[in-house]
Amino acid sequence: MLLIGGTIIIHRRFTPIFEKTLKYIQMAMLASVFAFLPIPSLAGNERVDIARFSRGDLTGWKPKIFSGLTRYAVTNENGRTALQAQSSATASGLYREMSIELGKTPILNWTWQIGDILAGADERTRAGDDYPARVYVIFSGGMTFWRTRAINYVWSSKRPVGSSWPNAFTGNAYMIAVESGSKRAGRWVEERRDVLSDYRQAFGEEPGPVDAVAIMTDTDNTGTIATAWYGDIWFSSK
Repeated sequence: MLLIGGTIIIHRRFTPIFEKTLKYIQMAMLASVFAFLPIPSLAGNERVDIARFSRGDLTGWKPKIFSGLTRYAVTNENGRTALQAQSSATASGLYREMSIELGKTPILNWTWQIGDILAGADERTRAGDDYPARVYVIFSGGMTFWRTRAINYVWSSKRPVGSSWPNAFTGNAYMIAVESGSKRAGRWVEERRDVLSDYRQAFGEEPGPVDAVAIMTDTDNTGTIATAWYGDIWFSSK
């Protein structure tokens, strides 16, 4: 592995497992940088908009490629304007840098839809760490980037709703299944999560501010195909 001009270059002889582990390390390093950027906090409002995909607005969203390119494009699905994600054995996401004080707006709200679940290995293992849809909430560790934490809200293919587990590649990321299986595939689903409560339960400590939110549809480990749609994302006080 070489670090050239801030870009990590991986030699072809490294294994897919190394690349997948690097995905979470890179996300942690990325969030650590966020903590030192001059980003104003908007959390004093009762509603803090993160994504307005229903308006076709991608302002502030940036790509992060880990293994191949998941395609993201604004489309109309079931009468709604949304951001479509199409993955074919790929893993790349979109992220937005924002500072959110969970003491003021702890509730994360979003809508999403999947085409179908993934057939593959156990999601608690490295071979099965793929999801048709996921929403990350990232907390920077500041200079100690190894203390960066992430909550992953996932649409699980196998794990039951409400189940949670440490990520297979790093203990700094925690997975929570907010949807499971194909019963609600093909239709829009609204979600609400108390991120402050989820963080305390996952890591046993008080969180700092949220530094970034990310979305990703990834199928690089299972080598499968997935399509998902993401609607608006926002934090609220209630």
